[in-house]
Amino acid sequence: MKKQIQQELRHLEEQLDIKILYAVESGSRAWGFASADSDRDVRFLYIHRPEWYLQIDTERDSYEKILPDDIDLSGWELRKALRLFRKSNPPMLEWLHSPLIYSEPFTTAARLRGLESSCFSPKSCLHHYLHMAENNFKEYLLRDTVRVKKYFYVIRPLLACDWIRDRGTMPPVEFAGLVNAYAGEGAVRREIDALQERKMAGAELGEAPRNHTLHAFLEAKLHEYQHYVRQIPSAPEPGTKLLNELFRETLAEVWA
Repeated sequence: MKKQIQQELRHLEEQLDIKILYAVESGSRAWGFASADSDRDVRFLYIHRPEWYLQIDTERDSYEKILPDDIDLSGWELRKALRLFRKSNPPMLEWLHSPLIYSEPFTTAARLRGLESSCFSPKSCLHHYLHMAENNFKEYLLRDTVRVKKYFYVIRPLLACDWIRDRGTMPPVEFAGLVNAYAGEGAVRREIDALQERKMAGAELGEAPRNHTLHAFLEAKLHEYQHYVRQIPSAPEPGTKLLNELFRETLAEVWA
């Protein structure tokens, strides 16, 4: 499958006359709780030739396509990616730390990782993960019978909030790193481990009665962070000088 994805990326470069700077797996496979039939969520950064940027009209700065074999391709043009990076956009930061890399032929991603501490906003990222947890909790977990796999989509962002509160850095992409750091060793951890074992074994996590242990844990966490997030001071948005330099130097590196 990796070779097939890399071949699709090369085809895309030829089709659009671009260069792909960095391509990774996102979503459940990168998080570490995918089942055998989970989709492939391939995310990438790309750059056009220099002349593409020297025009008066603004053109499309992203690309999406669904391929056979459940491969979901989605990419951002570099300037769009840099603007999101400047805002401490969590999906963008997660891409930079994905454990499953399909392509990294240039220095762009490594240089962005080196600049991350200067752009990271704890408040912005905590807001993102809290909002994700709130939405999934309200939509899927408030009934007596719930969609079991959606527990992962509330647990993970709330544990990410724990990480950001305590360490002030981007949380790890892998679910295991968050669970080991913040799920403890009691009943909640046992329930999480049991769910993950079932999912990775290929069990169908359809609908089931609400898990009262997890529900109480998640409800308490949501209440905690709904209060906490209001107390975090906003950080000033970082400047663009280094990101402008990175953009120009990437153009030179790629199209020299």
